[in-house]
Amino acid sequence: MKMAWKEIMKSKTRYLILGSIIFLISLLTMIISGLANGLSYDNASLIKDMPEGTFYMQEEAEGQYNFSSLDGETRNEIEEASSDAMFLSIQMGEVEAADEKRHGVAFVSTANSDHFPDVEAKRLVLDNSIMKEGISEDEKMTNGLLDHSLKVDGFTDQQKFSHAPVAFINHDDFQNMYRTDAFQLAFIEGNEAPVIDGLSQFTNDEFLNTIPSYSAEQLSLNMIVVFLFVISGMLFGIFFYMINVQKIATYGILKAVGVKTSTLFKMMWVQMIIITIISLVLSVGISQLLGAVMPEGMPFLLTLSSSSMMSLVFLVVGFIGSTVSGIQISKVEPMQAINQGGM
Repeated sequence: MKMAWKEIMKSKTRYLILGSIIFLISLLTMIISGLANGLSYDNASLIKDMPEGTFYMQEEAEGQYNFSSLDGETRNEIEEASSDAMFLSIQMGEVEAADEKRHGVAFVSTANSDHFPDVEAKRLVLDNSIMKEGISEDEKMTNGLLDHSLKVDGFTDQQKFSHAPVAFINHDDFQNMYRTDAFQLAFIEGNEAPVIDGLSQFTNDEFLNTIPSYSAEQLSLNMIVVFLFVISGMLFGIFFYMINVQKIATYGILKAVGVKTSTLFKMMWVQMIIITIISLVLSVGISQLLGAVMPEGMPFLLTLSSSSMMSLVFLVVGFIGSTVSGIQISKVEPMQAINQGGM
C-alpha cells in the first residue's frame, strides 16, 4: 500500500491523466445509462409499474400486441385458468381540446383491473404530463371516431406508453372507437402462469421488448454503454502496460532483492483501485447532481443503486485490464531487466 501510494505521489501527472480519463468515461457512461433508464420509463411506464406477472396474446399475432384479439370464448378460457386475470387493450390515437388543439395519447381500456383506474362511460383519465399543455379536470375533449365528447375525470402520475400520455377510457367507448369488443391482452399476476392453448406468454420484460420503439431505443443506448466499459478496460490495460515497460529495470532490481511477483501485482492493483475509486466517487456525485437539476422534460433516471452497480463493473473492468497488462511483470528476469535498464 505504501509503495503504491509513493509511486502515485512520485508520478502525479501520469496518474492524474489516467484518473481524469476514467472520470470522464465513467461520468459519460452514467449519464447515458440515466438517459436510457429515463427513456425506458418514459416509453413504457404503463407496463413497468405493473407487478410481475405474465402477459397473454394470440399466437397468430407473433408478438405484436396490436394484432392480437382475445374474443369472448378465449376470455372465458383465461378466466377459467385464473379468476384474477386482467384484460387490456392499447391503441394510439388523439384527443382534441376545446381550443381545437390535438394531443397524441395512448388509449387504454381495461377490465378486472386493480392496477388501473375504473373509468365511467364518456369519461377519461389522463396522465398528468398532459396538464402542461393546458388540459384541466372536467374539460371536455373529442375524438374523430366518437360521436360524443369525453370529460376529463382526473389525472394519473407517470402513466405513459410509446412516449405518449395514457388516456384511460371505458371499454364501451373503446369499442365504439375501434369497432371491436375484443381485448388485445390478458395479464395474470404472479410467477405461476397457466399455459393456455393458442396463446403466447410473455413476462413483463419480454413484453416490453415486443414494443418496437422500446427495444430499438434500449438496444442502441445499451450498446454504447457496453462499448464505454470495453474502452475503459482497454485504457487501463494500455496505461499500465506503458508504465510497466518503463519500469522493467526497477522491477528487475526489486525482484533481485527478494520482492515477490505477487507483491508487484498487488502494488499495481492498489494503484488501480485508488485511482478508480476517486474517479468513480466524483462521477457518481456529479451524475446524481445532474439528475436533480435536469430539466423536467428531460427523461433522466439514475438511481444510486444503478450508479453503484456500474461503479462495481468499472472496478472489475479495471482489475482485468491492469492484470492483463501486468503479465509482463511475471516474465521479468532480474539480471536481464537490470542490464536493459543500464543500456
